Amino acid sequence: MTLGRLNALTDGVVAIVLTIMVLELKFPEEPTFGAVLEVLPLLAAYLLAFIYVALYWNNHHHMLQSARRVTGGVLWANHSLLFCLTLFPLMIRWIDEAGVTPWPVASFGVVLAAAALTYRILQHALAAADGEGSKVSEVYRHPLKEYSSLGFYVAAILLAFAAPYLSVALYVVVAIIWIVPDRRFVGA
Repeated sequence: MTLGRLNALTDGVVAIVLTIMVLELKFPEEPTFGAVLEVLPLLAAYLLAFIYVALYWNNHHHMLQSARRVTGGVLWANHSLLFCLTLFPLMIRWIDEAGVTPWPVASFGVVLAAAALTYRILQHALAAADGEGSKVSEVYRHPLKEYSSLGFYVAAILLAFAAPYLSVALYVVVAIIWIVPDRRFVGA
């Protein structure tokens, strides 16, 4: 398989994920400010999930631009990442139905942590496929951003049971950390 086909598959899955997420949104029951306030937690969850999907897509794009080869390990690692991203709409629905409460917020953190781990596994697979001296293997050896993100996710998952909104704040912090595409790949 070529890098172009891998990118095309990822683009298609991401497009479907984003479509399903937007379909989870609800209109306010009445055309009043109070009714709009009732759907704000769902809109906020959608916005955060959308940003995360965009972050993964952007960084995936830049990482694959630096890669040279696709192997079976790369394919499975990419599928694992896509699986995690397909869980985002489920998390949106659960937050809509249960509110910003401990279990949905912690579960969203578990999905975010799983996505981060599978992204790291994809980095490893690409580094192994490209070999020593490649751009991907160079980036793979310096995982500060990746590991600090995982640390925030673990803290947020645990914190969700005491203060769910603080957990969400930690998820926002990690999104801010990654909002600029991974400079190690784009050479900023």
